[in-house]
Amino acid sequence: MTKGKVYFVGAGPGDEGLITVKGQKAIEKADVILYDRLLNPKLLEAAAFDCELIYCGKTPYTTGISQGEINELLVSKALEGHRVVRLKGGDPAVFGRVGEEAESLKDEGIPFEVIPGVTSSIAASMYAGVPVTHRDYGRSFAMVTGHDQTRKDIDWNGLVSIDTVAFYMGVANLPSIRENLINHGKPGNTPALVIQWGTYGRQESVEGTLDDIVERVSGRSLGNPAITLVGDIISLRGKLQWFERKPLYGQRFLVARTGTAKSALAEALYELGGEVIEFPKWNAAKVKIEESQLLAFLSYDRILFTSPESVHGFLDSLTEQAIDFRRISSKLYVLSRKSKKALQQRGLTAELKSGMPEAGTLLVVGDRNRDLRDPAHGDGDYIQSIAKFVDERFLEIFPRMLDGKPVGTVLFSNRHSVDMLMQYGNKANVDIEALLKQASIGVIGESTGNRLQDYGFTSDMMPKEPSVEQLVDLIVNRNVF
Repeated sequence: MTKGKVYFVGAGPGDEGLITVKGQKAIEKADVILYDRLLNPKLLEAAAFDCELIYCGKTPYTTGISQGEINELLVSKALEGHRVVRLKGGDPAVFGRVGEEAESLKDEGIPFEVIPGVTSSIAASMYAGVPVTHRDYGRSFAMVTGHDQTRKDIDWNGLVSIDTVAFYMGVANLPSIRENLINHGKPGNTPALVIQWGTYGRQESVEGTLDDIVERVSGRSLGNPAITLVGDIISLRGKLQWFERKPLYGQRFLVARTGTAKSALAEALYELGGEVIEFPKWNAAKVKIEESQLLAFLSYDRILFTSPESVHGFLDSLTEQAIDFRRISSKLYVLSRKSKKALQQRGLTAELKSGMPEAGTLLVVGDRNRDLRDPAHGDGDYIQSIAKFVDERFLEIFPRMLDGKPVGTVLFSNRHSVDMLMQYGNKANVDIEALLKQASIGVIGESTGNRLQDYGFTSDMMPKEPSVEQLVDLIVNRNVF
């Protein structure tokens, strides 16, 4: 069997937008991905459905899977002929053990490639409003592991002469870091900044000086993962903060998903500085529809599409059978604006179901099996144009996505989203009922609110008009946490 290849990919520090284009392509083409704890799990959604996802997470105080086991996995998966991605938080070459892992591959003659990523000290510092270099404040910059300050080979005399120093994962050793810097000549009034979960919406920053930073951090109960920054350049933070001034900074949202398409709601919250978790993750597969069936469907007076996926599945089938869209004489209707947009992108127009007349033959085009169709869609005939299903690989990942800061707001876009979060959240061993009791709840539309009530919960936010834009306005204006 031909040997595979291993790609060491830097995932960046947390914000999923900081992945490089080359890194994203490597994820999309991977057969196997070995991923770490500190990267954003949302990046894994780009992986192919048949890609094997292997969690290699370790914390500073637990061993988890050993480094030796990781090396063995990389070798064995590559020797099986797979295209393997070793996905690491930040940059693989900055305290990422890429040298050790690459050496194990070299010893076996396995080819590899390293795709750099944005390292957390630079990204987290800038997201906190501090550039690590500046002509007037910082012409030199150093990165130091803060995890083990008992080692004797750290050149503290050299470090105190460097303008800006970033310590990785050093919160537990912050007293030792302070003591060593001051004892070797760094003034106690030197600005210091600790940034936890840098570039995530849950980012938290504590600013002080070497004299008082330990006490300030202890008072806020900050822990790892964190970057500790030391240097006069921190004085620029008041002028250059941008991320922490976004309207939804510090807020964490859970958006219940019902489709494979990107969520406009999640995108809007993310752009406003919120941290957004989407669940469950969906995939879709084609459903074979014969040409004779498709031609018969075009004779209906009305066609109702239940989702964007059902739109694309139906129209893709027409294209595969070389049936001209202009042969569609039916009046087209949809359940959502997202489905309406999907039709518009294919050159067709539709109206919302609320404006659909009762008269005339009706074909309902959906993405579920016939026995799971929603009776509220109408009494017409039914065809499944695409098979949409939950990606159960993310059932294991979902609880880890919820680690850290609690979710403050849970959002539902339709009735189906309520059922899916309840069903698959509990299947992922997450207590969804407890989560909802502690969070604010937002819904789009009365029907969704009614479905929520069936589970014993009442929404806190519902826009007058059922739209993403109005729900986001409600969230921003009410400053919901």
